[in-house]
Amino acid sequence: MKDEQLVSAEKAVFESGWRWLNTLGPLLGLIIVFAIFAVIAPSSFSTVRNLEMIARQTAIVGVAALGMTLVIILGGIDLSVGSVVALSTVVIAWLLEYGHVGPLTAALGGIAAAAAFGLLNGVLITKLRVVPFIVTLGTMLVVRGAAKGIGQEQKINVDISRLAWLDELLASLPKERGWMLLPPGVWIVIILAIAMAAVLRYTRLGRHAFAIGSNEQTARLCGVAVDRVKIIVYTLGGVFAGLGGLMQFSRLTVGDPTVAVGLELDVIAAVVIGGGSLAGGEGSVLGTMVGALIMTVIASGCTQKGLPNWVQEIITGAIIVVAVAIDRLRHRRAL
Repeated sequence: MKDEQLVSAEKAVFESGWRWLNTLGPLLGLIIVFAIFAVIAPSSFSTVRNLEMIARQTAIVGVAALGMTLVIILGGIDLSVGSVVALSTVVIAWLLEYGHVGPLTAALGGIAAAAAFGLLNGVLITKLRVVPFIVTLGTMLVVRGAAKGIGQEQKINVDISRLAWLDELLASLPKERGWMLLPPGVWIVIILAIAMAAVLRYTRLGRHAFAIGSNEQTARLCGVAVDRVKIIVYTLGGVFAGLGGLMQFSRLTVGDPTVAVGLELDVIAAVVIGGGSLAGGEGSVLGTMVGALIMTVIASGCTQKGLPNWVQEIITGAIIVVAVAIDRLRHRRAL
């Protein structure tokens, strides 16, 4: 009896330790990575100006990764994110240049187009019973083709007079607005991150997403409307990808159907590095944001250190492999 109690206590301590590691590990990793580059990189790396630039560069991947967090918690995947971002920039530019609409309407139009393809992903996955990897691999090509078709296989330039505030979302702050500390686009991402964290923690949608990702059959037997939750989650994934497209348009101020190629890998990596499990049922908004920051800090540090791009790719890839290995080890020990 005492042996059983000892084993149970040891198991509880082990599980608690892994839980804390899963929560604080990504944040600790970010601190270590930043500290390393603060020592080896030029002094400009640790300046307020560079920190602001890191925040601005993280915004696009970060906002798209919010939707991917929910998708991965659900046990799914979305490979069409990069293409949806490109489509959103093209739709926004087309509406501004040829639709003669205001900036807000154009922005909403780009997000709506992205949401429509997110909805399509959800419907195809649930109704055709095809695995998300295959469905979103197909829609990745479909959406990219649609973006090229709308732009007639070229960029859509927008008259600067039509941009209004759209080009200011991720621009460096002028001195008179220094009190904001960060550009408006970064604040939007922070607010959305807080909202998504609340959704995961306090709403039925969040609880059902975790339940489906942990065990879909059990969730179905417990009365969870699995298909409906999946459709909602993939639609939200499209919305956040559309917001990523809005941020991308703000940086480029053109609709570019060739932009964001491979962005889906950065978005998925941000979730995985942040503690999300590709097996489903695990993930957090804080972890995802930290994961996105880790990749941006690595990119910034390598650039300022003068290291070639392949070094950055090796470091990022190694971190992803370690994150996935830790996730698999955790699940193996849990069994």
